[in-house]
Amino acid sequence: MRFGATGGTPLGMNYRHAFHAGNFADVVKHATLALLIERLKAKEAAFRVIDTHAGPGLYDLAGDEAGRTGEWHNGIGRIVGRKFAPPMDALMAPYLEAIAAANDGKKALRRYPGSPWIIRQMMRRQDRLTAVELHPEDGAALAALFAGDWQAKAIELDGWLALGSFVPPKERRGLVLVDPPYEAPDEFARMLDAFVKAHRRWPTGIYLLWYPVKDLDAVQALREGLAASGVRRLLRAELNVRARGTPERFNGSGLVICNPPWQFDAALRDLLMGLAPILADGTGGGVVIDEIAGE
Repeated sequence: MRFGATGGTPLGMNYRHAFHAGNFADVVKHATLALLIERLKAKEAAFRVIDTHAGPGLYDLAGDEAGRTGEWHNGIGRIVGRKFAPPMDALMAPYLEAIAAANDGKKALRRYPGSPWIIRQMMRRQDRLTAVELHPEDGAALAALFAGDWQAKAIELDGWLALGSFVPPKERRGLVLVDPPYEAPDEFARMLDAFVKAHRRWPTGIYLLWYPVKDLDAVQALREGLAASGVRRLLRAELNVRARGTPERFNGSGLVICNPPWQFDAALRDLLMGLAPILADGTGGGVVIDEIAGE
């Protein structure tokens, strides 16, 4: 178990995503996640999704945490109720349908679904979810959310341990979402190491790795490490809401996709280019999509 600089609190035990639920980074990450799940559903064979840092699964946007920061207003608050033209309407549909379901189909935006809720909402009868969360309170909320659900299993465990232990799944098809809190100074390095080891165990799985665009040295080190890892079929995408190098700001949402489905890069580009002007906070932002490693 990892401990913080004080030596007393396990890393991952302090972070509460409820303060940030529905922010611009969640919109980017979860809209992309929903598109990937739609692609998995294009084949009849069952798949499994492993969510390594799942959180409680559902967030109250009127609650104390979300209300204290109000980050969702500049994220999902700018999305819900907006009319999208083609192709954005189709690209956003799976994500928006999950959000509507989380709010019982009502137009008022009261709750925001986290990644495990979105995944579970989109699954078919043959598909499975393994949702992992270390924080005891969030883990208990996640377990309660999926209580009695034979298709979804909530596990209280360090997500990094889960990433090494739970692949490959017996379904042999699926997706691993890795979305750590980035509390620890070594979190980028840990992401790289854990992903490469998991890929050795399950090289055919789809992996969706999320990172914040803030510390550009750490972001560049991750990219260079991935490029040198020998792992192939790696796609990088970033949506920055302001200039990428704005000091001391959380400027963008970064994604690395391993084994993206056929022509997924084009769909992802259309999605992010459509979201960029809606989520922008000032000037100098934009979208970057490129290959870290090809076939």
